[in-house]
Amino acid sequence: MAVAFTFPGQGSQAVGMGKDLADAFAEARRVFEEVDEALGEKLSKLIWEGPEETLTLTANAQPALMAVSLAALKALESRGFSLKDKVSYVAGHSLGEYSALAAAGFVSIADAARLLRIRGNAMQAAVPAGEGAMAAIIGLEQADVEAACAEAGQGSVCQIANDNGGGQLVISGAKAAVELAAKLCTEKGAKRALMLQVSAPFHSALMAPAAEIMREALAGVSKTAPVVPVVSNVTVTPTSDPDQIARRLVEQVTGRVRWRETVEWFGANGVATLYEVGAGKVLSGLARRINRDIATGAIGTPAEVETTLAALG
Repeated sequence: MAVAFTFPGQGSQAVGMGKDLADAFAEARRVFEEVDEALGEKLSKLIWEGPEETLTLTANAQPALMAVSLAALKALESRGFSLKDKVSYVAGHSLGEYSALAAAGFVSIADAARLLRIRGNAMQAAVPAGEGAMAAIIGLEQADVEAACAEAGQGSVCQIANDNGGGQLVISGAKAAVELAAKLCTEKGAKRALMLQVSAPFHSALMAPAAEIMREALAGVSKTAPVVPVVSNVTVTPTSDPDQIARRLVEQVTGRVRWRETVEWFGANGVATLYEVGAGKVLSGLARRINRDIATGAIGTPAEVETTLAALG
């Protein structure tokens, strides 16, 4: 049965992540050095020492999470593991798609770090502070959430940004519209409607200026067909075509992260085990809620590197 590697998105970051990998594996340590060199700063010091509020900033969290994911993969590969031979597909949640693509050789680690720094800054700058918002809607059917967004929007942006599965949808857009939609969702029977502490309305039409910046940034980097097909956030289909991947990454800035459908696609296409590569276990938890028949594993610590090697050979 097939194996897929998944790569976490924003929210999985924690001060100290990846330090044990860097201490245990020279190849993992080199990833952090490459990212530091690419960005011209000691991001690794921020990752390992904090402060947390600085690490959590979008422009830092995005390349930081990619660095930890790639450090975990390089630790695995340093022991003879081959992504191409052992893994059928890769996918990542939002910024994690860049980690997945760097893991599969679509772009270099240095270019992935630079792209994610540009992406984080562009997403932050696309909407003035305080004008956008996001909210998590728990326990309400997608059609009802979409109806609430349409009713609340009325000329301003309000849309589903993430379909995370397990009854969790995230909406994004103009602050007043999102607040009203969250209230409407509660009235329609949502278990919870929680305003999120985020700095911008990610994955909404308000991110259009950031999408244009990413189009230019992606055009300027060297791209290679990935050794393993990537399942795209916006289309939930696998591809290895570099131009198509770049287009999908641009669409992803304003488009929905279709994670529930991604896990369902894996289940329908013979994937028996999903490994979460990098920090945290958010995606593993989501996968278990979406499809209990798919096993999950984590690759984020030296011990988990050994466990994965033993399982996958």
